[in-house]
Amino acid sequence: MAAVATLPKAEHLVILEDVSWETYERLLAENNPGRGKRFTYDNGTLQIMVLSFRHENPNRQLAAIVELVAMEWELDIVLGGSVTIKRPDLYKGFEPDSSFYVRNGAAVRGKDLDFTVDPPPDLAIEIDISSDSMNKFPIFAAVGVQEVWRYRDGRVTIHLLRAGRYVEAAMSEAMAPLTGDLLTAFLAAGLEQKRPQWIRGLREWARSATRS
Repeated sequence: MAAVATLPKAEHLVILEDVSWETYERLLAENNPGRGKRFTYDNGTLQIMVLSFRHENPNRQLAAIVELVAMEWELDIVLGGSVTIKRPDLYKGFEPDSSFYVRNGAAVRGKDLDFTVDPPPDLAIEIDISSDSMNKFPIFAAVGVQEVWRYRDGRVTIHLLRAGRYVEAAMSEAMAPLTGDLLTAFLAAGLEQKRPQWIRGLREWARSATRS
């Protein structure tokens, strides 16, 4: 059985209804999202989340897994971080907790992105600690994010976009052969081990793994 990475449930958020796109844009400009806050907009509904250590710790650990494994596999990924992805044509906007271009890196490298024409990240990380938070999957699907790693209730699950909706999968497509169970175990180890020990173990796994 895979290890479980357990963190206390805590999040500071507010959800507002009947918010115009213009108000959403103004709040983005005034509050500098990506530095301690996440703004999620879906057709008039706006969620503002103030990030906590309990949120950012698993986020940063999972992002580090992607970067370290990609380095060992010599994958030319592009880091998207928590870039604001806005689609005014769809009345949707969000900042993923972390994001990566794995297949489409060459299409976005060095660009000032316009997500009405440029591709969204290939992989997004979603940390879902609060049961009161918005379900962001329909927003991710609408803009075409092909894969989401979701941390919830101590586990990491992998979701792949299929015919406009996400289905849970055992293995990542962007970073095969990583699985949800492996990610959960790596995350749990990262919460317990000293950083150098954790990095060594992750790199050893990556070097020994047979890529799909």
